[in-house]
Amino acid sequence: MNFLRSRLAVLGLVLFATVLLYLLLPSIRQGSMEPSLNVQKMGLAAATPPPPSPVNITVRTGQLPGDPPLFFREALPVDSAGGQILPRLQIVLLHGQAFTSKTWEELGTLNQLATNGYQALALDLPGFGNSPESETVKTDQNRMDLLKRFMEALGVRAPVLLSPSMSGHYALPFLMNHSTQLHGFIPIAPVGTRGYTPLQYQAIQTPTLIVYGELDTNLGAQSHKNLIQLPHHTVAKLAGARHACYLDKPREFHQALLSFLNKLE
Repeated sequence: MNFLRSRLAVLGLVLFATVLLYLLLPSIRQGSMEPSLNVQKMGLAAATPPPPSPVNITVRTGQLPGDPPLFFREALPVDSAGGQILPRLQIVLLHGQAFTSKTWEELGTLNQLATNGYQALALDLPGFGNSPESETVKTDQNRMDLLKRFMEALGVRAPVLLSPSMSGHYALPFLMNHSTQLHGFIPIAPVGTRGYTPLQYQAIQTPTLIVYGELDTNLGAQSHKNLIQLPHHTVAKLAGARHACYLDKPREFHQALLSFLNKLE
């Protein structure tokens, strides 16, 4: 009798465990197959890239007394037909490795452009002049986006982009991807010209003034060889000038610059 009772007790425990396992099985399976809320949040954060950090840059302008304000995006004058009248050509000036936006002020370029009716905007690239360094401009895409955001922020429409030396890292990617947004391009012995194919150059329709110094047999000669593949180009070779040819021959540089801009209008 005791043996029978023991067998019944064991059988009862087995049945109880079976029923309990059956009831708990769905929740166990669900818990093993679905990540927790915290895990889901972590996965979402990893999959969603952080928004781009803002990059602060300093802008130096060439303006004369009585000039309209820079921010004319909201209220452009209108003509008799009701259409907006765009301002005269805008010139965006970048700078080389050893220089800043102040170079164009000291050289008289900003004043020359303003005197001739052009709106000039020279900027300190990140890490130069008054612009702090930024980790967000380490790639061509980032640098191209920086120029695009800069122009949008200041309401710059179809400018002429002037790019000496180091700033080619910014200007050339922009030219290759957004050439239709440029009214003209002025490369001054820029870096990075070997990174593009003849087909890429030949596809660009932007009028271009290639500037370099006669004595710049390194980067000047190399960039000239590559840039002459642009179909709508002219060349200003400054006699007796080195790499920063605009410093050696400012009068000749300004003459070539203003002549090119005049032909664009």
